[in-house]
Amino acid sequence: MHIKWLDDLLAIAEWKNFSRAAEVRCVTQSALSRRIRSLEEWVGVELVDRSTYPVQLTAAGKVFCEESQEALGGLLRLRSTLREVERMPGRSIQITAGHSLSMTFLPKWLSQFQQHNEQFNARVVAANIHDAVIALEEGNCDLMIVYHHPLAPILLDSERFGSLALGHDAFIPLCAPDKRGQPLYRLPGSASKPVPHLAYTATTFLGRVVDIVIRNGPGAIALEPCYEADMTMLLMRMAIEGYGVAWLPQSAVIDELERGQLVRAGGEEWSTRLEIRSYCAIANQNPTMRNLWKTLEGASRRLP
Repeated sequence: MHIKWLDDLLAIAEWKNFSRAAEVRCVTQSALSRRIRSLEEWVGVELVDRSTYPVQLTAAGKVFCEESQEALGGLLRLRSTLREVERMPGRSIQITAGHSLSMTFLPKWLSQFQQHNEQFNARVVAANIHDAVIALEEGNCDLMIVYHHPLAPILLDSERFGSLALGHDAFIPLCAPDKRGQPLYRLPGSASKPVPHLAYTATTFLGRVVDIVIRNGPGAIALEPCYEADMTMLLMRMAIEGYGVAWLPQSAVIDELERGQLVRAGGEEWSTRLEIRSYCAIANQNPTMRNLWKTLEGASRRLP
């Protein structure tokens, strides 16, 4: 039995809708349904009444939900206490950041920030957005730094979590150049000659943003998926090798663009802007985190 299955059930109990609960849990509806089925198999009874609308918990589901919520709360409090002992010494915070941001934006941001503010130690964990949100909700990190797009929002309780903008990033379609320095592939492609697409897996945040860019593009686009990955750096390497077009954050490919290893495969109409956003639990009592957050609030107000 996985603890995340309990959170899935709690989401269904709160929202009474598989689709909405899946959005909150940052998974597909089919994945959420499979996990609830797995939980029911582990318990041995049906927990969700799927014949009603809105969806309701069964009598057994309500009892299990109440008891598991109390048990889960106790486990998380115990884990938080034990991890507090293992914190880095002195002034320190624990940061969970998106994979690509942890390798591109975060090191530079930390360096620049600490040049003009009080020094602190940082423990950084790279994660996908789903795992990062869970880490924040469960108190396993002080600060979460991830990408944000207005049409693919991260659904966090605004009464429990605050958010601030740290910067922006361009999200652009790129591919390898030919011998003349021109793109090997050009959007939008055609039915007779579709563009090979280096795609993010369906459950990733950036995959959802690519879908939004395509859906809001100026016209029809012909893409032929040829490779899937859940990490930006893997898609970047495949694009450099000439396998197809990948949408990539500009901050992750600055060096490759300057060296001419990658070129734009489409104009601004096939691009969008991502916000780099930080999140913190309002109830977080780490004094280093509280001081950092106050400084970030001032910096966020000065962003263009």
